[in-house]
Parts: sequence; structure tokens; C-alpha cells
Amino acid sequence: MRKFVLAAVAVAIAAGAVLAPSPAEAWWRGPGIFFFGPPIVIGPPVVYAPPPPVIYAPAPVYQPAPAYAAAQTCYAAAYICPLDQPTPVGGPCSCPTNQGRAYGRAR
Repeated sequence: MRKFVLAAVAVAIAAGAVLAPSPAEAWWRGPGIFFFGPPIVIGPPVVYAPPPPVIYAPAPVYQPAPAYAAAQTCYAAAYICPLDQPTPVGGPCSCPTNQGRAYGRAR
């Protein structure tokens, strides 16, 4: 029984000496087991997961509306009249006459 008590006291003194903070190990305050060297932390492994890559979608490409010169006058046979709505140059148009409409081209 005496040997058991002496062994328990020796283990307690060794554990106290190992676990007592010293100036060289004062920086370490986390849990761990010390075997006369750097601390060995028991716990989950540290996993570093980099952020996902940033992918930029290209900007949408807008095509401008086809530019055309807007005609202002309709030439229909012997009749010339102003246009009431924008019409491209060379587009079909018509002018009012006493006998109906006369069809021609815008210029």
C-alpha cells in the first residue's frame, strides 16, 4: 500500500510540474497535453477552405437600333405631301387626293 501512495504522489508531483505554467510556455493557454515539447492539441483538425472563385459574367451587348434617315416628304406620282409618321428613305408612303390615295416613295 505504501508503494501505491508513493507512486500516486510521484505522479501528482510530475503532473503538477508538467502542467504548471512556466515563463517559456506562458503564451499557451489552450487545452492540450504537454510532453516536454510543443503542445499537442486534441480536437478536430483545422481545415482551411478557400472561398469560391469569383466569376464575372460578361456585360450584355446591346445592339443599337438600325439607324436610318427619316424621310419628311412623300413623292407619289404628281403629288407631293408631308409625312405624318417617320418613314425610312425609300419606304412606301401615300398622299391623299380627291380620288383616293396616291402611292409613292418617301424621300
